[in-house]
Amino acid sequence: MNSIRHTKSQSFMGNVAIVLLAQLMVKLLGMVYRMVITNIEGFGDAGNGFYNAGFQIYTVLLAISSIGIPNAIAKMVSERIALDDYKGAHSVFKTAFILFAGIGVFFSAFLFFGAEALATYVIGQSEVQYVMRALAPSIFFVCVSSVIRGYFQGLNDMNATSKSQILEQFFKCILTIALVVFTVGSMPYLMQLATKFTMLYNKDLSKTPPEIMAAWANMASTIATLISFAYLVVFYTKRKREIHIKIQKSHTSTLNVSTGQLVRSILMISIPISLASIITALNRVIDTATIARGIEIAFANKIPAYGNFAAIINPTKSQLSDYAMILAGRLSKSDTLINLPLALNVAFSTVLVPSISGALAKGDTREASNKITYSFLISSLLILPCAIGLIVLAQPIYKLIYPNASLGSDLLALMSVSLIFSALIQTMSGALQGMGKVLVPAYGLIVGCIIKIILNIILIRIPSINIYGAAISSIVCQIAAFIVCFAVLSKHLKINISFSKYIARPLIAGIIMGFFAYFSYEAVMYFTNTNIVSIFVSIAVAVIIYAFMIVVLKVLNSDEIKMLPGGEKLYSILNKMKLYK
Repeated sequence: MNSIRHTKSQSFMGNVAIVLLAQLMVKLLGMVYRMVITNIEGFGDAGNGFYNAGFQIYTVLLAISSIGIPNAIAKMVSERIALDDYKGAHSVFKTAFILFAGIGVFFSAFLFFGAEALATYVIGQSEVQYVMRALAPSIFFVCVSSVIRGYFQGLNDMNATSKSQILEQFFKCILTIALVVFTVGSMPYLMQLATKFTMLYNKDLSKTPPEIMAAWANMASTIATLISFAYLVVFYTKRKREIHIKIQKSHTSTLNVSTGQLVRSILMISIPISLASIITALNRVIDTATIARGIEIAFANKIPAYGNFAAIINPTKSQLSDYAMILAGRLSKSDTLINLPLALNVAFSTVLVPSISGALAKGDTREASNKITYSFLISSLLILPCAIGLIVLAQPIYKLIYPNASLGSDLLALMSVSLIFSALIQTMSGALQGMGKVLVPAYGLIVGCIIKIILNIILIRIPSINIYGAAISSIVCQIAAFIVCFAVLSKHLKINISFSKYIARPLIAGIIMGFFAYFSYEAVMYFTNTNIVSIFVSIAVAVIIYAFMIVVLKVLNSDEIKMLPGGEKLYSILNKMKLYK
């Protein structure tokens, strides 16, 4: 029995490793193109502000239409597969595909034709409409792609998800940079031509406006999602024969329901799962909307000097609007960097849903509990050093990544505190969804969102706090959501989490690592005066120190090390070094 459980754990961590590597590649590529376009002349913090504002509205509609699909389909398919009902699993897939294709068409049209109203009345920045229209078609492709990903996820095959996401992000990276560079030279002429017919523009068109550059950057997302969908169709087609053989060999389907009942079942699972993502997306829209309005109130009499510009006394509405987008852009740069370590952790929430659903369908609560507890521990060990590293190296990292727009590193340091709670909420959300408690993450985020709205309204309007109010409210929001999720999770399933093992020892290891990271950077910088060399040496030192402290403090026991991908070899090495028995 122990060997069977150990094999299941290795399979579980193998799937985690596949998704983790895919997510890491996706976020690295995402960071690359955001870094490049931010440093292109004319884009900068303002371009980031428009890019982020339009993308947030798109994300809300995407969350409503598709975000819950993969986990919902994975949950329903894995439950069928656990009962050897491949026919029922495929019925779920076919019905979901038709359903969400229709939903995708509706929301794509809604975003495209409603872009101007959404930009003007929700965001308070009419120019954001161009970004929204560029993104609109991709909602359809994401919807249908998510159904295919969820189906194979439920079949315990993470390759469809991981490979399609990497492919999508690769093309998004290449095309984003190419299209933004294209706009720098050719778009002023094209914009002047378009203005004669649309009468939409009254700005100086001797150079490309940042909102138009941001729109073309997001057009790359639409093209990339189309390519990813095409890949998934090919992926499914190649496995179609194998799937039908399993359907013929499986037991008689126990899914004896009409199409209408099946649609209701899919929606009853996908909507609650999507609700947490919808609230998260709305949270970001709230940030942008309250920043835009709050900054205008905070600096109505005087905009503080920034860059090489003198202070602006009695600014106009347009100047206040531009400054709000600049500050929002600085905040979005922090989000780009924070999303990288979160990508490492999203693997657990993705794999936990079908894994726990399958375990509970067979009545194996012990297996479900062990996987949740272990995922919680590894999430902590992954995210904690990332958060501390971003805090102590925020300024050097900004100078390296955003040399032409390096302001805002203090926002990154502050936002990194919320990173720890965001990651743990991710892991708990996957566990709760797998348990059928799909609404709990949404409830937690609603509580956090209400607190965030109140704090944003109060803090952003204070000139001395301004944009930092959004970062502070984000931290409080994530803490509140974490408390709600953890309380429900621990109530319904036995979670053995000790303070020493899960909090104290990882925190001690992280603090010591942070100390060495900071001083090694300062030491190398003193002798070389080269930022990039100092950062990489500092990171190398931090990784070595953190790994050493994890071993010395015995955070992981021998069984937990063996469960890691390549864990058997790692344990053998540590055993030979007399560090583990």
